[in-house]
Amino acid sequence: MSTQELSKRGAVWLDALTYSAPLQAGYPPSVRVVDARLGEHPARFIAVVPDPDNAFPRARSGEVGLIEGWEIARAVREVIDADAGREDHDKRAIVAVIDVASQAYGRREEAYGIHQALAGAADAYASARLAGHPVIGLIVGRAMSGAFLAHGYQANRLIALADSQVMVHAMGKESAARVTLRSVADLEAFTARVPPMAYDIDNYASLGLLWKLLSVRNADAPNGADQSAVEKALQEAFDEIRADPSRGLGSRLGSAHRASSVTVRRKLREQWR
Repeated sequence: MSTQELSKRGAVWLDALTYSAPLQAGYPPSVRVVDARLGEHPARFIAVVPDPDNAFPRARSGEVGLIEGWEIARAVREVIDADAGREDHDKRAIVAVIDVASQAYGRREEAYGIHQALAGAADAYASARLAGHPVIGLIVGRAMSGAFLAHGYQANRLIALADSQVMVHAMGKESAARVTLRSVADLEAFTARVPPMAYDIDNYASLGLLWKLLSVRNADAPNGADQSAVEKALQEAFDEIRADPSRGLGSRLGSAHRASSVTVRRKLREQWR
């Protein structure tokens, strides 16, 4: 894949939402961290972007690999540690700008513990949420596989752009087709009938995991109206999180498609008692 083909959405939206504020020093090119404002409130914005010169070839196209997992965790933990003595209403928001191709698949990644790196990132986001930081995930492109679990899935609220290039799934279509012994065409026909297996963001939204699905005119090059719409949604999410005493993810269980999940959770609680 050439540099021109690599998705730039994470970088574009990070720059737009932070008004081109300077990047935090000391992070690798694939992990961009910006301290800016979310409305009147301080916030840290984090994005993973393609790095064609990444030392790990499997993490050059926007994947979350060893370096990215640990650096995301560091970016989040810095905020937790710095705000540890503050009241909840003074703790900074954390915004994950999400356009990640997948986790980085490779022998070196497996040997050096990519599972630990990605778990470290996911744990950092969850710890921030439980510590009282409003954590918001903004899906502007792909949110695939373990990369999404590591970068953004633990947010209090998830917002996604209503755009054909925005997709959420456990694996790419070609990989899923191989695993299920189907052709890509057969897989697409199957996913049209089974929302949890679908790739498009509308089907994902039907699962109840999104807080808001937001329409913009140009997800690749947002204009002023697009930027304002997303900023407004982020601010509304921030306000709702602040007003919600719960720091869990129970708000994602309201969809009809999550009825079985609710039943399983209830039965587990009953047996635990």
